[in-house]
Parts: sequence; structure tokens; C-alpha cells
Amino acid sequence: MPRGARRLLLPSLGLVLGLVVLLTGCSGSQENGATRTPGDKVTTTEATVLANLLYANFQKGGADFDVSAPYAEGTVLRLTGSVDFLNSTGQGKAVTTFSDGRPPDSRTVFFTTKNIWFGDVPGLSEALAGRGLPDAQYVERPLAPVASTGQAQLVDFLARLVLNLSSRSSDDPKSFENGNYVWQGERNVDGHLSNDYSLAGGATVSVPSDKLMLQYVTRPPGQDFDITITLPQHGRRTVNLPSPAQTVSATAHPDVAEAVGV
Repeated sequence: MPRGARRLLLPSLGLVLGLVVLLTGCSGSQENGATRTPGDKVTTTEATVLANLLYANFQKGGADFDVSAPYAEGTVLRLTGSVDFLNSTGQGKAVTTFSDGRPPDSRTVFFTTKNIWFGDVPGLSEALAGRGLPDAQYVERPLAPVASTGQAQLVDFLARLVLNLSSRSSDDPKSFENGNYVWQGERNVDGHLSNDYSLAGGATVSVPSDKLMLQYVTRPPGQDFDITITLPQHGRRTVNLPSPAQTVSATAHPDVAEAVGV
């Protein structure tokens, strides 16, 4: 696949994404007067829109996001917040819900391309006091490798996905027009009539009339669940990361990180 087209599939994560096809079962949308059927290749106009999606996110400066990952039966990790695409920083709330009656598990998170901070960590103050360390509100550690598994690492994976929905330049439209990119019909996404496109490497993207990315669906390598990222609002966002005075380093104090499960 040409380099330009691959960027939309998040190559910086080194992922080989499984194909996610959203069939609407409808036809009748027209391009230049011709009736289209789900499964048709993208048009020249659509190729231009797809080639510009990541750059459009960067131009807007940021967005609100809502990420859902049903990674186990009856268990869903949801990450909601805002991302600053210009400075590659994000913040949000990671909430895991369970269908077996357990209460939700919630953490505040901040993240960059290199590090992640966890707040609202149970037992953190006690762990620090027991080791004679000053109190802190956040635990900071490097982002876990992409291949890692487990709940904490899944949060890292989601953070990487969100940050990678941006590029400082457009891709080559011909890479999309000539590649295996398919129109899958129209559907309503959060009140917006959107066109669905399945991408050559295995993701699906939904784009409404404003030509901005509204939803992105992909599957982690080796997993059997899909991750859905919705960007309901685009625009400049400011993310203020926790200060050093508020933070304890998991690298400097691995025993604290282990004690609180970070």
C-alpha cells in the first residue's frame, strides 16, 4: 500500500488491523447521477475527503472524544475526554463497567505520546505515606508497549489511538482512489447522517457532510472486540498536564506503582 494511504490506518502503532465492515443493507446514494451499492469503491471526491481526514483533525486543533472498548464479556472500558492534536496531549476519564453487579472502576487520566498519568487511584496516599513519600494526586509512568495486554495497558492503547487520529499534512488522494477502499453506505451516527468507508487495512471510518471524522472503528491485533472512537465535537482544546508537585513517578518508585496497580 502507498505510504500516504497507510497513515490513516495508524502505522505508528505498527498494527495490522482486521477488516471491520459495517453493511447498512441500503443502496440508492448517488454520485454523478449513478446509483451506488454498499461495497462500491470510493469515488474521486471521497478519496480526497479520506485523504484529508487526519489533517483536518490537526487543522481543527483538537476534539472531544468518546472511546468504547468491550474487551470482555459484560465488561466495557470507556474513555471520554478531550484531545489537543496540536500538542499531542489528552485528558479524560477511564471508566470500566461490569454486568455482574460490581461497581464501576474509574480513573482520571492524562496522556502524551510518551507518558500517561493516573488520578483517583485507590490507596495511593496510604502507599506514599507508608514509604515516607510526600502525598501526590497522580502516578505517572511511560505508556505501555502496544503489544501489552490487560486493563491498564488497554487504557494506554486507547490513548495512542486517540493521539494518532491527526497528521500535519494530507495524504495522497490517489492512494485511496486506487486502493482497496470501499463505500459501505449511509447511517445515522449520533444524529448525523454519515457515510461509512471500510479502509484497506481493516478499519471503518464514518464521515458526515462536514467532511470531518465522526467515528473510527478498529480491532486490536489478536483480539476479538472492536474499539469505537467517536469525535462528537472538533475545535481547539487545551490540556494542562499534572505538575511534578502533584505527581509520583512509577519509574522512580516502582514499589508504589505495584502497590496501587499502576
